[in-house]
Amino acid sequence: MQSTVTKKTRNNLSGSASPEWAALLQCASPHADLSVRSELLREVSWPALVTLAEEHGVVSLLASAMAQLKENLAPPEFANKIRQLHRAQVLSALQMTAELFRLVDQFRDAGLDAVLVKGPILALRAYGDTGARQYGDLDFVVRQKDILPATELMISAGYQPEIPAEAISPKKIPGQYVFVRIAAPLLVELHTERTMRYFPRGLPIEEFFARRQYVSVDGHHIPALAIEDELILICIHGAKHLWERLSMVADVAAYVTRQTSLNWERSFSTARAAGAERMLNTGLLLARNLLGATLPQTVQGRLKSDRSASQLATDIARWLPSGGRTSPGLFSRALYRVRMRGPVISGLGYLLWLTFSPTQEDWAAGVEKEHDGHLAVLRRPVRLAKKYRGGEKS
Repeated sequence: MQSTVTKKTRNNLSGSASPEWAALLQCASPHADLSVRSELLREVSWPALVTLAEEHGVVSLLASAMAQLKENLAPPEFANKIRQLHRAQVLSALQMTAELFRLVDQFRDAGLDAVLVKGPILALRAYGDTGARQYGDLDFVVRQKDILPATELMISAGYQPEIPAEAISPKKIPGQYVFVRIAAPLLVELHTERTMRYFPRGLPIEEFFARRQYVSVDGHHIPALAIEDELILICIHGAKHLWERLSMVADVAAYVTRQTSLNWERSFSTARAAGAERMLNTGLLLARNLLGATLPQTVQGRLKSDRSASQLATDIARWLPSGGRTSPGLFSRALYRVRMRGPVISGLGYLLWLTFSPTQEDWAAGVEKEHDGHLAVLRRPVRLAKKYRGGEKS
């Protein structure tokens, strides 16, 4: 028979009947109760729990949570699998961090501004360890005017660009500039103020560069966003992907818990200027409601006044356990974009902007011959309709 504490925890944290989901939330929480965590882990199906942790990108958090317990509750085969998955993630992080040092030096020597976002910097700031979160690439922000020399730098560093230097056009902007290392598989993505389409009013790149900070990683000074700006970016990133993985919420919860010097007024002011206040509010509500992140009273007051963000957080919490397996249909996705932006008029404008802003996926073979790539603008809504016309999420 389930204990009262387990029932209460499951109802409060997940709203789901799944013991695996309730346990995973406890493992991802920065303020977890170890006795509750232990009790929940005694009830889980370990095959289902490990699969869920993989789907949500939180294997490292599961491994860390289990290491904090006095007893090993997992059957040996699953304890070993979790350790192996975690070890592979740490090794991958070490390889990418070493490559990060090389690339930062090359950008610096070339006199190109490049700021690292997410990846190892986010892992360090949120969890205190570059290997504590899952990431599969390195992401830099550069100015759009520097993308050609940055592409040439990446080629000289041994990378194959998805968009060759000769094909770079000021009138055709991809979703990101992707580079694959030739010697060994490793992805690097360069983002600019023009590729960051999900910033409703555009990425304020000069302000972000002016406020940049340098974070020490194994003795290397890595250029990063100010902590307030990084918080906004990870909330916009979560909103872009419909918060479909628990790792996105866990990052916000761990980040605001660890970064005690965060200037909240600056974060909200910058988010408001970027048209992303609803996205920031929703990310904070998810971190608080699902993972128990503690927030200052002034922040709690702001969140309480945003009823639309509260409803969005409730809706997201309902579909989040599926881990993206059930993709929202076209109408649900469009409505979500409108609501996430803010007022209806602004939301509709944001939706239209996203719908008719082509990326490389919308460029046909030989599109260079088209006048300014205008046909790609018309291809995009058709492609999106085909891609998302499947099952709807309730």
